[in-house]
Amino acid sequence: MPPDQPVGPDDAQLVTRSLNRDHEAFGQLIDRHASRIINLAYRMVGNRAEAEDLAQEAFLSAFKSLSTFRADSKFSTWLYRIATNKCKDWLRAKRPGMEQQDVDIDETLDIHVADEQTPERLLSQQQVAQELEQAIQRLPPLYREAFVMKHVEGMGYEEMEAILGVNSDTLKMRVYKGRLQLSRDLATLSPTQ
Repeated sequence: MPPDQPVGPDDAQLVTRSLNRDHEAFGQLIDRHASRIINLAYRMVGNRAEAEDLAQEAFLSAFKSLSTFRADSKFSTWLYRIATNKCKDWLRAKRPGMEQQDVDIDETLDIHVADEQTPERLLSQQQVAQELEQAIQRLPPLYREAFVMKHVEGMGYEEMEAILGVNSDTLKMRVYKGRLQLSRDLATLSPTQ
């Protein structure tokens, strides 16, 4: 993540300062990670307002539990775990009995890269993006979370394993199955060439 490389204190230093009641330091942690946590939540629950609320809940939980954070893992990994659990809880509460689905976005995202940015091409891309988001929401939750973490957030399987507490081989299978289901769902789309 070189482009997002923080300038100034690293996460560990900000956590230490936060534990010493430096609220500005925790504010810096929020600023540093907010957009990624909101995007993760949005991809998992499919609603921007809910995603923002869930991200806020995740940061509040992180703040309240900061003393339990062990520096043997990265702060971002710990925060992702909290946010993922908030999303899972929300999905269970809002969609009881509804089968959750995981999503594989890599292949579909290639459609968004266009040589020409004509109005027709842009409209087509918007439609594909909307179809993709809807297809992601139809994935079972386990596939969705693995797919979003791998292909949207760009995490490696080792980091995903630390966040979810699931073996990397299982995560690879979930990502693969999510990709397969997305491919089937999106097979009917034929973007304008």
